[in-house]
Amino acid sequence: MNLAIRALQPEDPPVIAAAFEQLGWPKPVSQYDQYLKDQHEGTRDVLVAWIDDQYAGYVTIRWESPYEPFEGIPEIQDFNVLPELRRQGIGTALMDAAEARVATRSTTVGIGVGLYPDYGNAQRMYVRRGYLPDGRGLIYDGRQVAPMETVRNDDSLTLMFTKVLS
Repeated sequence: MNLAIRALQPEDPPVIAAAFEQLGWPKPVSQYDQYLKDQHEGTRDVLVAWIDDQYAGYVTIRWESPYEPFEGIPEIQDFNVLPELRRQGIGTALMDAAEARVATRSTTVGIGVGLYPDYGNAQRMYVRRGYLPDGRGLIYDGRQVAPMETVRNDDSLTLMFTKVLS
């Protein structure tokens, strides 16, 4: 297995979108075109993993998190490894690369994780990597969920974590 991690390139968006379309997880090409634009503007870095010539996964670093309590803390966002390629070290390599990149500009990194079972592997991975909850409780669509408030358990419901980088 020849794993390579590199920055998102202009030819990547249709390949990545097609891979997710095959999984029934539609992610439009326009999302990755926006990521390219963000990367060019310096507001986001996108790291893409390839095994030989096959797309395997990606992670993004948003240099200015929209999550207000992370003021000045870069946030790892939109971390995906294709299901058939998981548990082969690709996710670990992507996270290692993302954390190393963040460490060049910050001593702390943030990340959010969803709360339904599809996020179980990510939840465990982040804890094993030393991420700790930021102590603010549940966040829905970027805002703190008030005690006793009912919210939908979808991709907008997250628990936010931080990690001090050494």
